[in-house]
Amino acid sequence: MLNIISLGAGVQSSTMALMAAHGEIKPMPDCAIFADTGAEPKKVYDWLNWLETRLPFRVHRVQAGNLRDEIIGATQGKNRMDARPPFFTLSGGMLNRQCTQDFKLLPIQRKVGELIGHKPGSRWPTEICVEQWIGISTDESQRMKPSRLPCVKHRWPLIEAGMSRADCIKWLSESGWQGESGFDAPPKSACTFCPYHDNAMWRDMKANDPESFADACRIDAAIRPGMAGPRRPNGEKWFVHRSRKPLAEVDFRTAEEAGQMSMFGNECEGLCGV
Repeated sequence: MLNIISLGAGVQSSTMALMAAHGEIKPMPDCAIFADTGAEPKKVYDWLNWLETRLPFRVHRVQAGNLRDEIIGATQGKNRMDARPPFFTLSGGMLNRQCTQDFKLLPIQRKVGELIGHKPGSRWPTEICVEQWIGISTDESQRMKPSRLPCVKHRWPLIEAGMSRADCIKWLSESGWQGESGFDAPPKSACTFCPYHDNAMWRDMKANDPESFADACRIDAAIRPGMAGPRRPNGEKWFVHRSRKPLAEVDFRTAEEAGQMSMFGNECEGLCGV
């Protein structure tokens, strides 16, 4: 039985990995897998670089290409882009989400297959031989999903421990990891241009990470006129922000979305943002 952490490098999965390193979650994981979309904020990669030095097990970084580059290429007609984020449409809905599946779930599955000696194209084993740990906390329990592979069983150690996201931050503080790492808390793991960001996240990014905010604005402007791949009605326009306004022009201080809930609870595989 292999014990593998799905490491998003956010608060919850980082806490889970460090708790395992401390022996507070057992058994000791065999490894962790970080699926890199190529579009995370720089501080996520900085945190991950530090975190790797504190874990007694290997972190495999896997990638299915660069999501940012794929989007830009599709807006320029260089490629077809079906694994798109769920951008907001002017007609009032959101696009079907495929980015998590293609840029996180499948790369992790391929690495799991490699670790158990599975040959691509062959039938997956039917007996459970992998326990995949996912860092979902009690306040996001609705994101718990069973594995799609018959040989993989999902485990949620933070749920077992009754820990919320706030509990994770408290554990990091009391264990001394915050001071040692130089971070107040692990950054939220999500693409800079993710449509699931709430206004608090956008405000923080604009104020404290202008490079990532500028990156999100570039993607937002690029998707407006067109993007090869999915069909869209004539004149349909897409936006990163739910207000359906250019991201660079949105006033995140307004009460327009008071009481807004994070949309990561609807994320399809429970892998983003943790």
